Amino acid sequence: MRQIGKQILTLTKSYATFCLLFLALGFATAAPAQEKSIITNALTGVALSGFDPVAYFTENAALQGTPVNELEWNGVTWYFVSAANRDIFAANPEIYAPVFGGHCAMAMARGHLSDGNPQIFRIVGGRLMLFYSIGNRAAFDMAPGPALATAAVNWNALPDRRAAQSQ
Repeated sequence: MRQIGKQILTLTKSYATFCLLFLALGFATAAPAQEKSIITNALTGVALSGFDPVAYFTENAALQGTPVNELEWNGVTWYFVSAANRDIFAANPEIYAPVFGGHCAMAMARGHLSDGNPQIFRIVGGRLMLFYSIGNRAAFDMAPGPALATAAVNWNALPDRRAAQSQ
């Protein structure tokens, strides 16, 4: 019985060492560099998964746009519910586009890039903020000023994908 216990202990140690080595190598090679970008739908390539960025401000709602009213800005396609919203966005895209490229504002404050959910949002200081989850939005709401300040510092520290592509 004692011999079996030693073998199990040896196997457990070997397995743990293997797992640690695998994780270390996996993370070292698989983790892509984080950089600034606009979140797009993986299947369509459309920003905000097709939700109209202007509608967040005019309707205080996440409304699905259509390809009939599309516009390309910053190398990304955006959909709108109407031609009027498309034209409003075209005149001042920086005002209506989500802060942090649509990444979760609270995750950014915590130093992580996480896709924001276009249906979980806040308008803060006249800017659209997206959140990964309702919990992240609630955490942000507890101290929006400090969270936003930290998120901005973290966002500004990231390299810009567009600048890297043009080199």
